Amino acid sequence: MKQEALSAIIEAMPGPVLVINDVERIEAANAAARRLIGQQVVDRSYVAMLRQPALLEAIEACLRERTPRHAHYFSNDGAEVITFRVHVRAVEAATEIAGTPVMLTFEDITQVNAAEQMRRDFVANVSHELRTPLTALMGFIETLQGPARNDPAAQDRFLNIMQTQAERMNRLVGDLLSLSRVEETARVRPKGIINLSEGVEAVIALMRPMAQEEGAVLHYRSDHEDVQIRGDRDQITQVITNLIENAIKYGASGEEIDVDVSISERDPLLRAEGVRIVVTDKGPGIDPVHLPRLTERFYRADNHRSRELGGTGLGLAIVKHIVSRHRGRMRIDSVVGEGTKITVVLPLDVDDPFA
Repeated sequence: MKQEALSAIIEAMPGPVLVINDVERIEAANAAARRLIGQQVVDRSYVAMLRQPALLEAIEACLRERTPRHAHYFSNDGAEVITFRVHVRAVEAATEIAGTPVMLTFEDITQVNAAEQMRRDFVANVSHELRTPLTALMGFIETLQGPARNDPAAQDRFLNIMQTQAERMNRLVGDLLSLSRVEETARVRPKGIINLSEGVEAVIALMRPMAQEEGAVLHYRSDHEDVQIRGDRDQITQVITNLIENAIKYGASGEEIDVDVSISERDPLLRAEGVRIVVTDKGPGIDPVHLPRLTERFYRADNHRSRELGGTGLGLAIVKHIVSRHRGRMRIDSVVGEGTKITVVLPLDVDDPFA
């Protein structure tokens, strides 16, 4: 194979590719490799250009033994560390390059690593969330079987606490199942037509007793009595319920909570016609540092208060996934000491199931 042909082949490959000869020089590099390592890499020592010990060892072993090797190469684009899995192979086909050259192909696995880290974090978070109530239940069971066996007052007190912890686990499992179901249908656009106005009014009617218990007052305003959208009725109900429940729990007792539904001919969040559901409370507000992460699984702005109020840390994550499935947008605005406003915008496209 002529060197020109080899250069043409590696230039056609989408990822970075290097060819190293027997005298430890970079014989050829495609455009992607030059962007990654440097424009003037050809005919330079690979040791000077690559510099990362694990990769250098893999190259040396392949040059010496002619057996495949793998290693990682780390780069930085200014925003994050990019991780490449480098495949090191001897090129056995006849070429004009002296000896048997070694080819390096770089595979970007940054997103794979990020997904794996997310999975590990998710498992760790679920385990942590379940361990606390389980530990409490096991401790109280042991106490009821021992010291409190014949103490009715202690039994009543412990059983009430056990019920609270069991309910906490039940809420967590329920939210995990909801999140799983939403993720399963994330790429499937809902095809049903639902009356959003009726859905919001039904949720508010159900949530008023909870608001009254907390001393809060729910206000509902809408300029339209019949707002229809393409959506999943149960999921949209869950979105509205989660938003209002959060406002009641964290919006401070004795305050007003506003729920507004309006239609925008060209909503700035969608850049198209949409319906806005805005839930506003006058609570303590949220520090701006927390706002970008509020929709992450298990992220809480106030861990102690959230757990005390029975929060699982999954509510807004579920809302985000449902809104995304409906091709909508979500925005959280908050000012410390003034309150929080959460806006959900859903498209009005009932005539186009594929929009």
